[in-house]
Amino acid sequence: MNVTERREKIMQVLGQTAEPVPAKELAARFGVSRQVIVQDMAVIRASVPGIMSTYRGYILQQERKHSREFKVFHKEEDAARELELIVDLGGHVKNVSINHRIYGRITVEMDICSRQDVREFVEDLSDAKFTLLSSATGGYHYHLVEAAGEERLDQIEQALRQAGFLAPHRIQGQDREGEASYENS
Repeated sequence: MNVTERREKIMQVLGQTAEPVPAKELAARFGVSRQVIVQDMAVIRASVPGIMSTYRGYILQQERKHSREFKVFHKEEDAARELELIVDLGGHVKNVSINHRIYGRITVEMDICSRQDVREFVEDLSDAKFTLLSSATGGYHYHLVEAAGEERLDQIEQALRQAGFLAPHRIQGQDREGEASYENS
């Protein structure tokens, strides 16, 4: 095994564990000295962000993102306000989905994580004279939102509820308020 292959294997090992891996363990695994591993790690760390050296070994810091799908409802003119609310609280809108009565679940990637992204999305919609995907379901839709933690997702959920955007979930053909919902969910 050459140096490049060994360094790639070291990255694979670090990527497969959440625990620190001691240089001594890596040296034994690859049949080299601990000092060779330390040198390899110096080179790797110079080009790969997020590798930490701890007293227990090397660890690849992996961003722990949390995600939640929110069922929402609003008029087309409130789309920017809804998206801004989410991104202002640290959310990243990954996609939008609808449950169409005929076509089933339709999902479209969005990748909106800033007010600038929201502005560009709204401009693209208005420039092209398109309508929102949710217009096919009377304004009901889902957003998969990613954030740094569950607490942040809770804040987003609460803000959506306070703004009147959070849609009730259906229970046996009725939503939580007991009214029939437009959308099959």
